[in-house]
Amino acid sequence: MAGLLAAWQIWGLVALVGAYALLDLRWPQAVNRFEEAVISLLLVAITLVAFTQVVARYGFSTGWTGALELTRILFAWLILFGMSYALKINAHLGVDAAIRLLPRPAFRFVAMFGALACLAYAVILLKSDWLQTLGANAKGGAIDYWSLMFRLGLGLDELRYPEWMQAAFGMQDRVQRWIAYLILPIGLGLFAYRALQALIAIWQGKRDLVISSHEAEEMVEENRGVVAD
Repeated sequence: MAGLLAAWQIWGLVALVGAYALLDLRWPQAVNRFEEAVISLLLVAITLVAFTQVVARYGFSTGWTGALELTRILFAWLILFGMSYALKINAHLGVDAAIRLLPRPAFRFVAMFGALACLAYAVILLKSDWLQTLGANAKGGAIDYWSLMFRLGLGLDELRYPEWMQAAFGMQDRVQRWIAYLILPIGLGLFAYRALQALIAIWQGKRDLVISSHEAEEMVEENRGVVAD
C-alpha cells in the first residue's frame, strides 16, 4: 500500500485531474469549449487521415504506412476523452423504464448507485491493487500499463517520426507507445471526476441520472412545428 501511495504517476494524475476540476469550477464555459474543441479536432483528424489515405492508395497507388495505426490511436483518444464529456452532458444511453416506476427516494438511491458504479469502474481500471485489501486477487491497471510503456520506451508498430525530427533531435525512429497511451490514465481520471460530479449533483437533486434515455423524445420536442413551418 505504501508503494501504491508513493507512485508519482498516481499523484501526478490526481494533481492533473484536480487542476482540471478547479478550472471547470472557475471557468466552466471555457472548459466546455476546450472539450468540444478537442473532440472536434480528433474527429477532423480521423476524417482527414482516412480520406487522404484512401485517395493516395486508390488514386495514386501509394500511401502512408502509419495511417491506419494513427487512425486507431486517434479513435481511442476520441472514445477515452469523449466518455467523460458525454457523462457531463448526460449523453450516455441507458434504459430507465423500470427504475422510474420506483418511489422517489428509491429512484434517487438507484441513480446514486449508478453514478457510484461509474466512479468505481474508473478507479478500478486506473489501479486495481487496492482491491487486495478487500480480498480480491487484482493487480495492475491503466496507470501500471502506461508506466511500463514509459519505462521500456517501446515504439509503435508503424507510426514513425519524420526523418528531419530524427536527425535534428536525435529521436528514435518510431513514436513511443507511452505517448499514444497517455490518454488511458487521463481519460479514466477525467471520467472518474465526472462520475463524482454526477454523484454529487444527483445527491443535491440537480440531476436525475447518469444516463439519457429520452433523447428521441427531446429531439421531437425541440423540433416540434418544424415540419409544419
